Amino acid sequence: MNQPVRLCDLSRCFQGIIPSIIATSDANGIPNVTYLSQVYKVDDRHVAVSRQFFNKTSRNLDANPRACVETCDPLTFQAYRFRLKFLRSETSGPLFDQMKLRIDAIASHTGMQGVFRLIAADLFEVESVERVQGFLTAAPLDVPDASLDGLRTEVRGLQWVSDRINRATDLDSLLDVVLQALDEYFNFAHTSVLLFDEPRGMLVTMASRGYGESGVGAEVPIGQGLIGTVARNRRLLRVTNLEADLRYSRAARRETASGAPGQALNAEIPLPGLCDVQSFLAIPLVAGGRLIGVIAAEDSDPMRFGEWHEAYLEIVANQIALVMDRMIERCNDAVDPVPAPAAPPRPVPPAKAPDLRVTYYAKDEAVFIGDEYLIRSIPARILWKLLTESQRTGRTEFTNRELRVDPSLGLPEVKDNLESRLILLRRRLQEKCPSIALESTGRGRFALRASARLDLQER
Repeated sequence: MNQPVRLCDLSRCFQGIIPSIIATSDANGIPNVTYLSQVYKVDDRHVAVSRQFFNKTSRNLDANPRACVETCDPLTFQAYRFRLKFLRSETSGPLFDQMKLRIDAIASHTGMQGVFRLIAADLFEVESVERVQGFLTAAPLDVPDASLDGLRTEVRGLQWVSDRINRATDLDSLLDVVLQALDEYFNFAHTSVLLFDEPRGMLVTMASRGYGESGVGAEVPIGQGLIGTVARNRRLLRVTNLEADLRYSRAARRETASGAPGQALNAEIPLPGLCDVQSFLAIPLVAGGRLIGVIAAEDSDPMRFGEWHEAYLEIVANQIALVMDRMIERCNDAVDPVPAPAAPPRPVPPAKAPDLRVTYYAKDEAVFIGDEYLIRSIPARILWKLLTESQRTGRTEFTNRELRVDPSLGLPEVKDNLESRLILLRRRLQEKCPSIALESTGRGRFALRASARLDLQER
């Protein structure tokens, strides 16, 4: 006799690692069986499935509200059978929005916006759940629940992460501290922080950890791709078995393209980071209703991120967002201190030292070092102002305030995010051109240092 099972004991079955199967029948009892990419657990008595292309299943449910779904635990491979009663299809509301977020993110990532979309969220009452007997030929593996990451507790974790965050003295160090804390406590080895550039509607990568290339300066438009969709909706997104979702969307894309060759489809946005990513987690940073940025994590293990991470990191993200917002406001309102003694000028390299060509393309607002792209937009204008001013007058000391009041830089009047733009510029120079550096000399003050002879060209 099958033993009843609670939905709360089957969290791994709802992650979509192994596709589920749904069986329905029409008014005459003729069955139809099809695969589901994922079954969503709503609460302890209800589940939902996404209605996208299930025309036959939908017609059957309208005629006969009974259905049977079979899911599988991806670690033990034990199958479970749900007896369901169809209640209704929802086309709006919290459930629909939550399911739509995942589908929209995948569609945006594969250029299928408006085609690969959620039509409705079909809600079912769970009448019974039973373990499928004889599904396994041997006893299932004894897999412990690792959702609490060993002996660590939620309260101790909050204390540990909060302490690390509060030790940060400025926005620049906070970016690194956040990713270090995620790595050391949660073992998130591949992470990045993107800050929101509101005037341009862009998320800009400010720091990353665990990748060969840092990606600092990489941009994601709001609403595009997985990260951009999270920022637009300001809701956390956890995707397991990501590659399967991408294959499904790409297959739909191919069918759409072959059926309507004249239809324009957006180019796929490459997912930065791991080439074999299977798990993805993105958390919006929101303070006072304002989007500050997004923290993204990914892993090649399809089971890497669980429900515990999702709930716990929302609390951590709220604290990070508040600290970031406070630091940005503090930088914007900073009053210049008494100027520190000017650092002695560095000796100019001898004439035999190779020149460093720095080119500013005014039309594109981009700076190149030699033939390699460095940075664009406002940070590029800032760098070009500093370089040309230093070459013209010999100055090496500058203040944030003078940049803010310089109309040629085109800083927004409200929320100029100057501090984050300077951090981005400083980090890009460290990676791509260590011969030029921006060094802090006090609150609201910095120095331009060059250890090579610069050949400045504007085109």
